[in-house]
Amino acid sequence: MKYFSILITLLLTGCLGMPNKVEPISNFELDRYLGTWYEVARLDHSFERGLSHVTASYTMRDDGGVRVINKGYSASDSKWQQAEGKAYFVEHEDLAYLKVSFFGPFYGSYVVFELDEKDYQYAFVSGPDTAYLWLLARSPEVSDEVLESFKAQAKNIGFNTKDLILVDHTPIK
Repeated sequence: MKYFSILITLLLTGCLGMPNKVEPISNFELDRYLGTWYEVARLDHSFERGLSHVTASYTMRDDGGVRVINKGYSASDSKWQQAEGKAYFVEHEDLAYLKVSFFGPFYGSYVVFELDEKDYQYAFVSGPDTAYLWLLARSPEVSDEVLESFKAQAKNIGFNTKDLILVDHTPIK
């Protein structure tokens, strides 16, 4: 089994910044963001390498933070992998700038820089620098318009969009 939770934290340890051109969404409503999101696209990292059917589920913790459950399927191992973490706002609760930890006291940035503010159906998320990028949605697929907007905005910020991985969500046989 891969050490999914340990690796994600070690790679993001102490990284609470964000790329220069990334601006967190203001007027963020956590209650509307909670629930399950599908990972539609991402930049590759060892903690997710080879995983398909990736989801992130967010629920409230008793301490006011957010419980994070990341889950993905490893075809090479023929099994699901899961990591549980916690997230807290870095500044204030209406700014989509959080810190997330999957291991001990080490945190990394989680910055929502684009969001379907009307229906909360898709989100563009950055980590502490341009090596970390995700397109999340409430369904496994998004419209071509959303995907192209994601790629264009990400490229403008400085992400290497040529390396984007479109996450497979076809049924597992």
